[in-house]
Amino acid sequence: MLYVAIRQLLRFLFAVLYRWEVSGKHNVPASGPVILCGNHINNIDPLILASPLDRKVQFMAKEELFRVPVLGPLIHTLGAYPVKRGGVSKESIRHSIRLLEEGHVMGIFPEGSRKNAGGMGKKGAAMLALKSNATVIPVAIVGRYTPFRKMKVIYGSPVDLSEFAGGGSEQLEAATEKIMSVIRNMVTENKKLGKN
Repeated sequence: MLYVAIRQLLRFLFAVLYRWEVSGKHNVPASGPVILCGNHINNIDPLILASPLDRKVQFMAKEELFRVPVLGPLIHTLGAYPVKRGGVSKESIRHSIRLLEEGHVMGIFPEGSRKNAGGMGKKGAAMLALKSNATVIPVAIVGRYTPFRKMKVIYGSPVDLSEFAGGGSEQLEAATEKIMSVIRNMVTENKKLGKN
């Protein structure tokens, strides 16, 4: 399978180029719907977040990324699907919920842009999780993508959003902030360790 071959290649490349250190993979359920919520540093983030896992991870990605040579075809093969600039369409939301209801894994960067957990999260991840009953796994990507300097990918314990089920917009905002708070803490804690 092409996905598996590319994943193995990426694992090798990231191990050599970024000396990556991966931890917490046991926190990602082996089956059922999962949303991986990570901080966003670089356009390569989806690849470095997904490739350590044995389960296929699917992403919403900006439409223009699919027009970038090499990157576009690669992220498509790895399960990304396009969303238009200016907001996520109802069609994209329906597609995402369908993927989760079918038991797939999605990767989402709640901030929506490269702010490295320094910004406010958008409500999409929390909304999808509550609608699909997916497990939310926070992910911290720590490092600078400097060749031969260590990068870390940490998969945290599931974030319990059950207290926000059935709520309105304010509850979604609170659920989003809970997710972002966990990601921020993971990023800060691992930076302080001074191992990257």
